[in-house]
Amino acid sequence: MIVGLLVIVALLVIRLAAPPATLPELPAAIALPEGAKIAALTFAKDLIVVVTDAGEVLIYDNSGTLRQKLTP
Repeated sequence: MIVGLLVIVALLVIRLAAPPATLPELPAAIALPEGAKIAALTFAKDLIVVVTDAGEVLIYDNSGTLRQKLTP
């Protein structure tokens, strides 16, 4: 039981000592279609993916330009 507790403490120390993840650079603005609200937002290497409350998937490049629109 003591060994298990030591393992948990060691894992917490290792995990909390790691440097925080860096966020990608964001464009100054992203133009959403009129009336759309963001339900989810994901960052890829060179893309920003937005899912709207209506289920549309909007794919933007890093400059904030809409590249593709997928509708359900």
